[in-house]
Amino acid sequence: MAISLRPTQIRRYTDLARLLVKYSRSDVSGYVRAGMSGRASHPPAASDLSSDAEELCVDLEQRGPTFVKLGQLLSTRADLLPAPYLAALATLQDRCEPVPYLDVVAVIEAEFEAAIGEVFADFDPEPLASASLGQVHRARLADGRSVAVKVQRPDIAGRIARDLDAIAEIAALADRHTETGKAFGFAAMVEEFRRSMLGELDYRREAANLELLARNLAGFERIVVPQPVRERSTERVLTMDLVAGRRLSESPRIDADGAALAGALISAYLKQIVGDGFFHADPHPGNVWITDDGRLALLDLGMVARLSPKARDLLLRLLVAISDDDGASAATAAIGLGEPRDDRPFDEATFVTRVSALVSEQQGAALDTISPGAVVSEISRIAGETGLRPIPELTMLGKALLNLDEVARTLDPSFRPADAIRNDAAGVLRRRMMPTPARVLTAALEAKEFAEHLPRRVNQVMDALAEGQMTLNVQGINEAEFLHGLHRIANRVTTGLVLAALIIGAAMMMNMDTPTRLFGYPALGIVCFLLAGGGGFALLASILWGDRRRS
Repeated sequence: MAISLRPTQIRRYTDLARLLVKYSRSDVSGYVRAGMSGRASHPPAASDLSSDAEELCVDLEQRGPTFVKLGQLLSTRADLLPAPYLAALATLQDRCEPVPYLDVVAVIEAEFEAAIGEVFADFDPEPLASASLGQVHRARLADGRSVAVKVQRPDIAGRIARDLDAIAEIAALADRHTETGKAFGFAAMVEEFRRSMLGELDYRREAANLELLARNLAGFERIVVPQPVRERSTERVLTMDLVAGRRLSESPRIDADGAALAGALISAYLKQIVGDGFFHADPHPGNVWITDDGRLALLDLGMVARLSPKARDLLLRLLVAISDDDGASAATAAIGLGEPRDDRPFDEATFVTRVSALVSEQQGAALDTISPGAVVSEISRIAGETGLRPIPELTMLGKALLNLDEVARTLDPSFRPADAIRNDAAGVLRRRMMPTPARVLTAALEAKEFAEHLPRRVNQVMDALAEGQMTLNVQGINEAEFLHGLHRIANRVTTGLVLAALIIGAAMMMNMDTPTRLFGYPALGIVCFLLAGGGGFALLASILWGDRRRS
């Protein structure tokens, strides 16, 4: 990717260069290099790292929404940054000055090509909330329905696109010319970040996420997901149900049953993560509201994560192992949720030892202080230090569980997330194993295909056998030992045939009238019987001795 010489881009390059130079001299730079090489190092004091991390958050907030979002993405990279940085970056919030009302009106009228009075019967000029990408206003539709309207900031898409171009160009340079870039692949990280940002800029995608999450959580009476108004939603305007309530972070007290709400929230998230493979990835207290009727509302579905069926199974095993203090099983499941790094070998023995020790530490902890989210985040960090790159969804899960821990304890200070996960895991697993119409249909189609192809395949096997073209491809055996065993079998079969022939021949000679007799019988027949008997005993002894020696 070529460096642009446009003045606006040059200013962005300069700003980025200052940021990189500043933190390349900090303690975190040495931490990253040590983690990259796998060399043991003496980590700087946690207080020093925390101070630098807080300063980085301030620098990112000053540079605008793209860098705030980038910081939030980096907060999920436990394989790249130390714990104090992850904790500080996870607190980054989209706090911005409100957009002037006339600018909001201009965006709405441009999107719907109509005056704002034709789109909404009433529109409150004062915003309910303001963030880096947009802000939310209260409004009323023509049918009298109260709604919340999220309106994107003017020209935010263009600004973010320019910032992303500059970041991508710097990342490509780092990948080509620095060891750290070659090890971690910054260009790929930026491309993942670009997809995430563009997804958040398209409010139609968030509307689809709201609809899908509401369908998935339809069975949870204590959980509500506001639904979009499709005819009043576009790429830059999202109209949805107005939640009558308040942010959980702004609630000094909980009037409803906090323990029941916390349990419902954990159950709903376990279903999202393990059952559906689609979960709300940013459930911090500002995105969880308590409604006036005592339910919990999940808001802001711009950041979601999707999981493959294999990842869901491994995550369930990981969460259950953590809750049951089974460190070995937790390590095994975590290994399946990562891949070895290209720049250094994966130290599996160290990883298993450290994860087992981490999980076992919970046994001595107070039950109400055990945090599965903290354990998952720490496992991600250990993976990075031992040469295993965890899948992005694992670090996102750790961050989501940490937020859930905070929300659950806000609702009920004595709540135990580990107990809730352990109790709900059996039900989630049972639901996953139960047949659904889709699974039954898939199995029926596979059975139909098997039945259709079975006769042809059987004919092919029989034809190959008849023509002597049947081959057996066996891998993973000792060929010399295999041939030696075949020779022993052939020798025993041949010896048995010879002995059988001697016995049959001797029996036939018993009726012959010969002058030489032994014990009153033809001598040659008796000799054949004796040879057959001796050979039989020798063969039997060889078989028993050989089998005993191999066992």
